[in-house]
Amino acid sequence: MTIEYLKKAEKSAATGEDDTRNIVSQMLTEIEAGGEEKAIEYAAKLDNYTGNIVVTGEEIDAAAAKISQQVKDDIQFAYDRVRGFAEKQRAALVDFEVELSPGLFAGQKQIPVQTAGCYVPGGRYAHVASAVMSVATAKAAGVDHVIACSPPKPGEGVNPAIIYTANLCGADTILAMGGVQGIAAMAFGLFTGHAADILVGPGNRFVAEAKRMLFGRVGIDLFAGPTEIAIIADKTADPMIVASDLVGQAEHGLDSPCWLFTTDRELGEKVLELMPGFIAKLPDTARTAAEGSWRDYGEVILCSDREEMAQVSDQYAGEHLEVQAEDLDWWVNRLRNYGSLFVGEETTVAFGDKCSGTNHILPTKGAGRYTGGLYAGKFIKTVTTQRMSREANREVAAAAARISRLEGMEAHARTGDDRLGKYFPDETFKLQP
Repeated sequence: MTIEYLKKAEKSAATGEDDTRNIVSQMLTEIEAGGEEKAIEYAAKLDNYTGNIVVTGEEIDAAAAKISQQVKDDIQFAYDRVRGFAEKQRAALVDFEVELSPGLFAGQKQIPVQTAGCYVPGGRYAHVASAVMSVATAKAAGVDHVIACSPPKPGEGVNPAIIYTANLCGADTILAMGGVQGIAAMAFGLFTGHAADILVGPGNRFVAEAKRMLFGRVGIDLFAGPTEIAIIADKTADPMIVASDLVGQAEHGLDSPCWLFTTDRELGEKVLELMPGFIAKLPDTARTAAEGSWRDYGEVILCSDREEMAQVSDQYAGEHLEVQAEDLDWWVNRLRNYGSLFVGEETTVAFGDKCSGTNHILPTKGAGRYTGGLYAGKFIKTVTTQRMSREANREVAAAAARISRLEGMEAHARTGDDRLGKYFPDETFKLQP
């Protein structure tokens, strides 16, 4: 390829991973051994919080009383769309049984997990939308017990809007606990007596690493790192909108990658010119995050044509991928690797992140090459069944016995032999490969 970097990132997604891994490993080991007491100790040490861990009914009511009707209406707006989309996804997962040959029936059954742990970030920002995305989707999938877990503020507890949202979406338990200790509490069944079968939700690098380390012992939605945005833009794109959208994701954190792929040098250079000014106008917290994000993780890549842009985009496999270019249908049909696709200038990452209906818990660090984001199916096990008539054993048992002997597995073969001997005692079968 003939790409040219108008701006290249100074850091990568792997920066700082070793230190994070060591810290998280030690914390998980200590919390598993020390149980609730050790988790509470970490909450006091890291979050300066000593209040209730399990949010009470009175605290839920108090949180609701602090929320304006407009906020409640907006949360309901988001909930209705996310829940509606998740229910449609769930309906697409069907049970069936098929007769593969006379007397041999095979099928699949969709069974929701019993307990889901939903992490809702609440540090730099109160991620109300994350409560909707995780809790509402789990409930739409049919999960029996949903635990929502969010970091508390010293002397205050979990953000009232997060409590209200988690409760609205159907959380059975809400925990005031953040970070690794929150993930560990859900995984080990602390404070609830319900050990999570699956852990979902975004979080910082420590939360992501804790989920990664626990994977296998529990399920997880995906291996997630800091949020990403990639924008494909040609000469028809508006550089003001492109820059605005890049900054919109950069405010997430110091390590959030922002990538622009373009075939138009003038557009790329204009976006580079606009970015500092857009960032400078942000409030202090967002400005500090966006400055670090753009400085260390921002890239502008100039490509020779749209096919090269598509190739570069598929290599990056961005979590959020916007297309602001001509011939939108071509892009929809051509692109393969991304978490969620935003087609045309009229939609943007913020819409999907907050309320338009699709889920915002999405693959990062290139994971879009092999997985999609959180959806109803992540909370469901697709299990298989089979049943057979005795007559079907004529073919199946004999074939299984021969294949087993070909592999050198005699005991396997004899389970077929014994059925043939019982069901067809007067017949002779070819049982050697």
